[in-house]
Amino acid sequence: MTISADAGQSDFRASRQEGIHPRPQLVRRRWHELAGAWGFAFDDAEEGEAARWYAQPRFDRTIQVPFPFESATSGIHDTGYHRTVWFSRRFGAHDLAAAGFDPGSPLAQRMHLRFAAVDYRARVWIDGCLVGEHEGGQTPFSYDITDVLTPTLAEHTVVVCAVDDPVDAAQPRGKQDWRLDPHSIWYHRTSGIWQPVWLEATNETAVSLLHWTPDLVTGTVRVRVDLNRRPATGSTLRYALSFEGAPVAEASHTVSDVSSTTTITLPAQTNGQASEELLWSPETPRLLDATVTLTTAGTIQDEVWSYLGLRSAGIGAGRFLLNERPYYVRSVLQQGYWPQSHLASPSPQDLRRDVELIKELGFNAARVHQKIEDPRFLYWADRLGLLVWGEAPGAFEFSATAMRRTVAEWTAVLERDLSHPSIVTWVPVNESWGVPHIGHDPAQASFVRALVALTRAIDPSRPVVSNDGWEHVDSDILTVHDYDADGEALRARYQDDDAITRLLTGLGPAGRRLVLPGQDPSGRNAAGRPVMLTEFGGISFPREDADAEAWGYSSASSTDDFLARLAAVVGAVLASTALAGFCYTQLTDTLQETNGLLDEARNPKAPMERLRAIIGGVRPD
Repeated sequence: MTISADAGQSDFRASRQEGIHPRPQLVRRRWHELAGAWGFAFDDAEEGEAARWYAQPRFDRTIQVPFPFESATSGIHDTGYHRTVWFSRRFGAHDLAAAGFDPGSPLAQRMHLRFAAVDYRARVWIDGCLVGEHEGGQTPFSYDITDVLTPTLAEHTVVVCAVDDPVDAAQPRGKQDWRLDPHSIWYHRTSGIWQPVWLEATNETAVSLLHWTPDLVTGTVRVRVDLNRRPATGSTLRYALSFEGAPVAEASHTVSDVSSTTTITLPAQTNGQASEELLWSPETPRLLDATVTLTTAGTIQDEVWSYLGLRSAGIGAGRFLLNERPYYVRSVLQQGYWPQSHLASPSPQDLRRDVELIKELGFNAARVHQKIEDPRFLYWADRLGLLVWGEAPGAFEFSATAMRRTVAEWTAVLERDLSHPSIVTWVPVNESWGVPHIGHDPAQASFVRALVALTRAIDPSRPVVSNDGWEHVDSDILTVHDYDADGEALRARYQDDDAITRLLTGLGPAGRRLVLPGQDPSGRNAAGRPVMLTEFGGISFPREDADAEAWGYSSASSTDDFLARLAAVVGAVLASTALAGFCYTQLTDTLQETNGLLDEARNPKAPMERLRAIIGGVRPD
């Protein structure tokens, strides 16, 4: 598949309707995706670099990019252990032109090669010249390749060597299994290029990062703009915000450094009686369009299009607060996995469809589990109105290497996703993965506290859950995982504040302390910390032709039994006067884990209206 875009501000909103741009909050007029057939080779002997495969790639197989080689969609479909793999693709003048490259144009003198994600380490060559290396399987990276494009060549060759050690426990891997075959709650691996690769032309000086941070109290938006280099003297950044074509605010300032931050006042937000008319929420997902223009002495150097949502996320009085009001969170656990393509989505439309299905089921939120989701999913969550919990994929061991890798990748995630209004909570650790002895090892507890502090330092605008499920050390929201299949037992355990306090001051359902010293559970109400049940349910109800080893946390024998069990556990949670929200496990069946509300093909296991009636059940006042 080859995609290019050429849109001005007047039709920018129309051009993004399909949600295909791999970086939806920083879009230029022209870009060109290098999807489709690439050369491919396994390098099990790890001889490729010494043999200079990067200089003369004669790979004997073809892979469909951007899909992991383990998946059927890639055309390779080999789920065995392969630590090192190679990719190659030729591109020529027509590809460069489609990306807007024109050395004579003031806006298109530099050519960039961008990768949305390569799992886990990547080295990249152009025409045999090494242009860079990257570590981190779920974060983007890019290179300015202009100076290595030999003008005399009619075609150029990009070569990527990806290294993804399937048994490296220090590598943040989330749900990717370290065993040869999937077992329990772990799934087939996703290795190599698994998100879009694209070409994009820019000027010598260009915008490299945009952050939008709204402040509802002051009626302002703080915007941070990073440039790829220090701009020339006399440069100016201009901002234009609009809603459905109507101007909302304009601002400009001189810029002399690679990073600048300014505050834009939104005049309409100063009227307190009308200030909610532009706010973003799942019920009214209003987005402001934004144009950012860099000029020098009146000449445009760069122009990018973006969007933002005006909303706040916080906690208070034991409740989650959205736009300063209590908001009950009805969430579902989203693995972001497809049987035919693994962690890669089969298409951008499939990302949209997952958001639509979550909302159709009656949920207002999704906890994307052990995966940094494709930005195009977040775009649809922004546009269609879905709260998202951003969660880091965990490493499986506690070591200096695991800590270094986790901090680096999590920092890159926060930088990438800070501006999405849909993301309302950060989760750097889940169920003590990577810190298995946090309850007894001060070093592991210190590391998690450091991750929380790092998260708040980069983004103080959202709540942070230190360790989802149990053994909290510094959480804004206290979360519990409880797979008890008995609805009455759940009802008793979470029915009111007294019951919750007894639970938090003892051992949790998994036999672990829910909070560790340093975060006093008895003071949760005074501190305003809400409590949520963020994993429960997990009722297995497989298709008749499902794997014989399919399982869940409990089992249903028929559609009526499944609905009855679901109503019992969800009804018990909804009956609580103390819980601030929940997250049901899970949205879809995933390989052997058949505890989805939908099967692996995204078909509901019971009539959608009956599922929705249960999920959206009435709560006590």
